[in-house]
Amino acid sequence: MKLLKLQKRLSKSEIYTPAEDTFFLEDNIKNERGKSALDIGSGTGYLTRMLTKNFEFVIGTDINFDALRNQRYKTSNLVCCNACEALVSEFDLIICNMPYLSSEQINDVATDGGKEGIEIPLQIIESAKNCLKKEGKMLFVTSSLSNYKKLVEETKKNGLNAQILAKKKLFFEELLIIEARKIS
Repeated sequence: MKLLKLQKRLSKSEIYTPAEDTFFLEDNIKNERGKSALDIGSGTGYLTRMLTKNFEFVIGTDINFDALRNQRYKTSNLVCCNACEALVSEFDLIICNMPYLSSEQINDVATDGGKEGIEIPLQIIESAKNCLKKEGKMLFVTSSLSNYKKLVEETKKNGLNAQILAKKKLFFEELLIIEARKIS
C-alpha cells in the first residue's frame, strides 16, 4: 500500500468535525453490536465513542496525532497510524468516514480522496481488509461526487463483497454507505 505522504505537519485546524456524512454513518451503525470494532479516521472521536456503547473493545485510528490527542469526544485505545497499518487485530465491524472528495492533490487528508475521489479510500480498504474478521463487515461513506461505482468494483477486486447499503440525498450530492464483507 502506498503511504500517504504529508507535505506539511497536520494541525488541530485540520481535524474533521462531525457533519452530515458522520451523522449518516452513525444512523447506519447505531444498532451494530459485537465484540470488537475499529473506527479508521477517528478524528474528534464522535463515532469511536458511539461504538463503545455496543462493542466490548473499540479502537480508533487517525493519521493526525493532534486529532487523537485533542479529541472532543474522549475515548481510549487510540492509535496514530495510516488507516490500520499498525494493527494486527481482527474486528467484527470496521467503519470509516473516508476522505472521498475528488482532488488533484491531497491538501486535506480528512476530505481529499484523489483524482476520482477513490484513490485514498482504496488504500484504506486495502489496509482494512486484513483486519476484518471472516464474518465481519466494513461500512464506509462515499459520495456521488466521487467515482463511487468504480470504488465498489475495485473493492470487489480486493476480495470483498461490496454493495450500497444506504443513500442520503443532500442539496449538492448524494451520500452513500457501502458495506463490504470478505468473500467466503
